[in-house]
Amino acid sequence: MTAETLATQRDERHLLRAVELAAEARGRTSPNPLVGAVVVKNGRTIGEGFHHAAGEPHAEREALASCSEDPAGATMYVSLEPCAHHGRTPPCTEAIVGAGIARVVVASDDPSGKANGRSFGVLRDEGIAVEMLDGQVGAAARLLNQPFRKHAKTGRPQIVWKAAMTLDGKVATGRGSSKWISSESSRARAHRWRAECDAVACGIGTALADDPLLTARVEGVARQPTRVVFDSEARLPPSSNLVRSAGEVPVIVVCSRAASRTATEALTAAGVEVVRARGDSESARVTDALSELGARDIQSVLLEGGPHLAGAFLDAGEVDEARVFVAPLLVGGSRARGALEGAGIELIDDAPRSLAQTVEVIDGDVLIQARFREW
Repeated sequence: MTAETLATQRDERHLLRAVELAAEARGRTSPNPLVGAVVVKNGRTIGEGFHHAAGEPHAEREALASCSEDPAGATMYVSLEPCAHHGRTPPCTEAIVGAGIARVVVASDDPSGKANGRSFGVLRDEGIAVEMLDGQVGAAARLLNQPFRKHAKTGRPQIVWKAAMTLDGKVATGRGSSKWISSESSRARAHRWRAECDAVACGIGTALADDPLLTARVEGVARQPTRVVFDSEARLPPSSNLVRSAGEVPVIVVCSRAASRTATEALTAAGVEVVRARGDSESARVTDALSELGARDIQSVLLEGGPHLAGAFLDAGEVDEARVFVAPLLVGGSRARGALEGAGIELIDDAPRSLAQTVEVIDGDVLIQARFREW
């Protein structure tokens, strides 16, 4: 094994540690990305840190503050390109230069307009060696920040479709019975996902049938997700759990031009934000609504139902990832609801195929996670 190969392996190991650190703040940093940093001098790690929350010090400054000795001449490993602009905190490039760091190794780029390689030039102008290490570690760093990356590139949030279905692909019986298809452990996992997302979305059918709260009911929730209801005619009742709790956790109702002013004004008076989505088709209105959510710094949406809304998202090409619990049940029946409706795909060859997938057994259910895009 050559010295160059060994050096690359050392760099990868330290960068993977930076990615691990970044993941510690999952669900807490939005609209900022997840970032971790490691400082290494003379072959020893002397400092580590990660970005804890928006408005708090970035990972690079956390790592420098934790150093057990002077970091001058050290190498800094960062999971994401350091910032070079003034935001809620000063540029990280200033801290890196001020600390006398000699080399910076980065796992992934920052595609936002404020960054996009700018920091590399700033650091190199100061005589600091800068390297981007891609491969497995780069992929891991990018996957960690898919919501941030999609929002930076498109202005729309990442969409994760979540569903619980039977072995024969049903989400409810012909009479509408659906509680509970998945196990308690599976439902707890879904609540953890809610805690990690900026928003949870459902359709008016689900809102009327279940009267849900759509909050994350697990320990350690940093902040509750915004609740979004796609409700073309603004039929969400003022007496619903969602509207009555709008003062505590934000609720957005996405309606169309078909919604009456009386209905929308009643929701607004109750503390609900109303967004009128534009477009001549349901899929077009979905895309427009996602742009509106993105403009509100919502970078990730957990799409929970029901089948009609999920089908509209699929028709709009806006399903980035699927997380499906398959329970060991059989329902049958021609009137039982399938997981996805909408126009659908006419030819199998045209169906989106996942780039990667994982399979896990949770308390008897099979959880399949499939990623359809990488941003």
